[in-house]
Parts: sequence; C-alpha cells; structure tokens
Amino acid sequence: MNEYDSNRILDTVKKIGFGKTQNINDASCYLLNTCHIRDRAKEKVYHEIGRVKKIFELKQKPLVIIAGCVAQAENEEMLKREPYIDLVIGPQSYHKLNDKINEYINKQKRLEETEFDAVLKYDYLNKIKNSSSKVSSFLTIQEGCDKFCHFCVVPYTRGPEFSRSIDELIKETNQLANNGTREIILLGQNVNAYNFKNKKLSDLILEISKIKEIKRIRYTTSHPLDFTEDLILAHQNIKKLMPLIHLPVQSGSNKILKNMNRKHTIEMYMELIRKIKKVNKFIEFSSDFIIGYPGENDKDFKASIDVMKNVKYINTYSFIFSPRPGTPAARMNFTDKTIAKERLTLFQKISKDIKMNYRKSLFNKKCLVMFENKLKDNSGFFGRDEFLNPVIVKSNSNLIGRIMNVKIIDGNQNTLFGEVDEKIKKEEFAA
Repeated sequence: MNEYDSNRILDTVKKIGFGKTQNINDASCYLLNTCHIRDRAKEKVYHEIGRVKKIFELKQKPLVIIAGCVAQAENEEMLKREPYIDLVIGPQSYHKLNDKINEYINKQKRLEETEFDAVLKYDYLNKIKNSSSKVSSFLTIQEGCDKFCHFCVVPYTRGPEFSRSIDELIKETNQLANNGTREIILLGQNVNAYNFKNKKLSDLILEISKIKEIKRIRYTTSHPLDFTEDLILAHQNIKKLMPLIHLPVQSGSNKILKNMNRKHTIEMYMELIRKIKKVNKFIEFSSDFIIGYPGENDKDFKASIDVMKNVKYINTYSFIFSPRPGTPAARMNFTDKTIAKERLTLFQKISKDIKMNYRKSLFNKKCLVMFENKLKDNSGFFGRDEFLNPVIVKSNSNLIGRIMNVKIIDGNQNTLFGEVDEKIKKEEFAA
C-alpha cells in the first residue's frame, strides 16, 4: 500500500510544481513515506534523516517531510525530537499535503497534520489522474481495520475500515489500463472486508474483469473471518482472478490466536482452506507467521510448523514478534529472544524446503508469465507466473506487457528461469 500511496503523493505534488528526481543530491524536497508494521520502524526513520543530513551538510537544506504510518503514530513528537524535520503528515491527510507545503514555504513554520479523514482524502485523490504506467499496478480499495489484533498498530495509524466507491475504482482502473497496466493488485489492510453500499470485493473483481485491457487481478491482504462464500466462488468463476491467495494465519496454536485477538481458530482456518481448494484445486496459498509471540511455548510453535506443513504454503513471511507501542501485546510477557531466534531459524528452514520442492515441481512444465520489465543488463525479461513466481527468460522480442507461455528449465530459491515456447510465441493469453 505504501507504494500506491507514494505514487499518489507524487501525482499530488506535481500540482504545485514538484517532480521526481533520480539523484537525491538534486532534491529541494525530501519526502519519506513510512510504514509502522516492521520492527524498529521509528528508529529507521531517524537513521534515514541522519543520512539526509550528511548528504546536505554543505548544501542548502531541503524541505523534509515525513509521511505515512510512523508519522501518524509519532505526530508532533517527531518535530520535537528532530528539528531537521519540517512537516509530518499522516496517511489519511495526503489531500492536505500541497496546502501544508505551501503554508510551510510561506510561513517557515514546522507543521504536523495527522487527522483521520479518509473520505476527504479520496474525494481529492479521485480528481487526480493516476499516472502509474507499470504493467502490474497497485490499487488501494480499502483502508483501516476494525479487528484490533493485539499486536497490530493499523487501527491506530490508518483508522477504521473505509471502502472506496466502485465507480471511482473502475475509473482509476481504466486510467491505469490506458497507461499500460495489464495486472491490477487490489490493496487493503483488510481487503476482503471491502464493502461499499453492499457491494463486496467479489462484485468489484467482477466489474474490473470486464475491462478488456486488464488480464490479471489479485488482492491482498485477507483476513480469514471476512473470506465469504461469494469470494470463494469468485475463484471458481472469474478467470482473470489469479490462483494465489495470501491468507495470514499468524500462528497454528489456538491459545496464541486467542492471545492475538485474531477471533478465528485454526480449525476454522483449515476448513476455509478446504472450501477454497474445493472450488479450485489449483489455488495455492501464502501466509504470515509471527514467531515468539508472548506466551508461545514449544507446543504452540510446533502447531505453527504443523499448519505450514499441512497447507504447504508456496511462500511464507515470518518474523519474530516485536512490540508496537500502545498495543495490548506490548504489555505482555515476551518470549526469550534467543529461543525466538532459534524457532525462527528452524521455521524458515522448513518453509524454504517446502518452497524449493514446489519450485522444483515446476521444472520442465509450462506456465503463463506476464512480463513486467527488461533486466538492467539487457540480458533478458522479468515477469511473474499466475502464482507470483519470478521468472526470467531470454528473448529477442519485446515481451513487456505480454503474457507468454514459458517452459521452466531451472530455478533457485528466488527465481525461475525459462524459455518462451516458440510454437505459440505470437499468441497471447486472452482471459
């Protein structure tokens, strides 16, 4: 979502004469868009500001703006702690950015703006054309979360759940399609909670699938509690909807899930997996796991490994628990760091083995790859298959924006390597 926000911020500041530079030394304004999900996010912001200070030590100081979730969480404290920062603006206040920049320039007064105002934010952004021209583009459809998982800051930094109008989303998708986008990735902190005037995520996906230029549709990130029957059926009926679902479980232990306030059990989660597989046996899953959550013992950890082995996720994102100030989990008794690190190492080794076995199963098989760009050294083209596996091929033809049938010949932990099927090289996938 931060990438989408950053692109829209750029579209916004273009209105007052700013543009993007590839060389930080040339910048008259430095804007850092932040995320509060990962560990030590706040400290990383101040470290980055220290780096900027050094770059501009002998030059005129740029206008320094901190945006995003860390800005929302820390607000005016950032101005107190770091005098080098000029403007702090939260993720629901981007529609005020230009006004705040002009106010600072005119008054030379440091400012913070962190009100929750998602409606006005999108009323403003909807009037500005999305200039993204990537083959695969992000589209934020929903923000905020009402789940209040005990480890998560999203309800405090992004606010309550808010869904954008289907009409405006279709308009923006058409803009992106006209720019060359062929794949849309629908974003939300709880994306399958999307609900605008009783229109759900499945309804939106169906409408987007009618846009001829859009060949692939994905969405992330889902909550198991909001994975409704209509969305399950969408994976059976809508061909453009890709067969990879990111479905965070966080833990395989019911005790830990309760401590997390996830509001689902592992039995409910596994039943959902079975339902989805029943309508489309080709669907694969990825997931998030928090290792070493407060109260986690060896039995709880083993339960997470068991879930991973049972589902056989083709990708997992696993992290040691790190407390977020102000969340209930931050007040719990933490798992010993040494034990947590040992568990994470073991967990990631098993996950890697599952992933590699899956990747090897693709060797000598064909898959449909959408190509996004050319490698920097011009040695080939980079794309992704239906399951988001990175694929590199060599070709004398320009493959960017095309979906081609590729035979996988080799691969490693990070990338698959293939060759375009010469027999159907001129044929493109038409959903």
